[in-house]
Amino acid sequence: MNKRQFLKGSGSILTAAMLSRFVSASEQDTAHQTAPRTNWAGNLTFHTDTLYQPKTTEEVQHIVKSCDKLRALGRGHSFNTIADSTHAQISLKQLDSIDIDAKARTATVGAGVTYGKLAPIIDAQGFAVPNLASLPHVSVIGACATATHGSGSNNGNLATIVSGLELVTADGTLHTFSPAKDDDKFLGQVVNLGGLGVVTKTTLDLQPTFQVAQVVYENLSFSQLEKHLDEIFLSGYSVSLFTDWQNHQATQVWVKRRLEPGATSVQFAPEFFGAKRATQKLHPVAGHAAEPCTEQLGVPGPWYERLPHFKLNFTPSSGAEIQTEYFVPREHAYEAILAVEQLRDRITPHLFITELRTIAADNLWLSMAYQRPSLAIHFTWKPEWDAVQAILPLIEEKLAPFNPRPHWAKVFTLPPAKIQHQYPKMRNYQALLKHYDPQGKFRNQFLDTNIFSS
Repeated sequence: MNKRQFLKGSGSILTAAMLSRFVSASEQDTAHQTAPRTNWAGNLTFHTDTLYQPKTTEEVQHIVKSCDKLRALGRGHSFNTIADSTHAQISLKQLDSIDIDAKARTATVGAGVTYGKLAPIIDAQGFAVPNLASLPHVSVIGACATATHGSGSNNGNLATIVSGLELVTADGTLHTFSPAKDDDKFLGQVVNLGGLGVVTKTTLDLQPTFQVAQVVYENLSFSQLEKHLDEIFLSGYSVSLFTDWQNHQATQVWVKRRLEPGATSVQFAPEFFGAKRATQKLHPVAGHAAEPCTEQLGVPGPWYERLPHFKLNFTPSSGAEIQTEYFVPREHAYEAILAVEQLRDRITPHLFITELRTIAADNLWLSMAYQRPSLAIHFTWKPEWDAVQAILPLIEEKLAPFNPRPHWAKVFTLPPAKIQHQYPKMRNYQALLKHYDPQGKFRNQFLDTNIFSS
């Protein structure tokens, strides 16, 4: 989902796209910035002016071996300091190969590949991935490393289809990881938070391409969720509820349904648990132009042109925002929604929109949905950090009875001990990091604080 277009006109606008600030290193493999570098949203200024930009895996190995401290930087779409460094960062956006094995039904992609690049290429070969990230501009590897997700009660996060990794460890050695080779440890290597080393390639399991149609319903009362929450979120392949937390309702419900092979249409009722089907294309934020949104009104199209809310080829604008997201067990979803709703008059003035999504459970050690079918409560905030910083502890307190797990790449204020307590395999993950990175080359303040302190 192109959330920059999602927020267009809704808040402060930056004057330049964040990614344009990366410098190209032609003959050198490092560049020193004179202007501050920021993440995509502009809410974080990186703490180093050293950015390596290798063109080959061999260059990555050389850089890793020569650095004392290093953090991998994807496309800069994290909202916290998970990819930050006070020493040096490495960007792999020039490693953009895509190799499809039709017989094995896999795609092996370089670390610089985004979903926007991957999707049409595999679709042209008759393949698809089950789901997509909210933004097509994020890198596949960065999204998988942080357990980033789409929507759908039966869909796992994006990392659940990873079946292989190529990674450079602290001594510059190139390793390959797979379930067959690494057994249960592979479940800790996939969602790795950048702590094991620099991932150069990942292999994804593919499925046959498919068609999707979507419609939008307006004004669904939260009261319907008390008895029908699972039915509502299972009413489509992917279902999202949008709310501003006012009037005890979801202002819009986006329902996306897969077409059966050979089918040319799918049926949608005119009413959905009291919500009315929209008769014109809508933007999730009322009053905003719907042109950048993917096709609605039940018109079928390729999976990658329907699963995101916004068109894959729509260039991001330069809006400023802050994002927060918490995962709670789906069995407590309704109670968690009501708990947050109590803060509506504190939340709404600083909020662009909230999206409610469901995600299937998985067994990846550091996935927010680890062994828990989950509801994700996502907040896209206006760039008002002082106000947001004051609200987050209140939200986290309301969600405390439901053992929330914050998204690793978004802002939160939960104490490290509480976060670590939510992951039964946390000690195993800590041991994995110490094994592959005994000197802490890839550790930064984020990992030291949230993974190793308590």
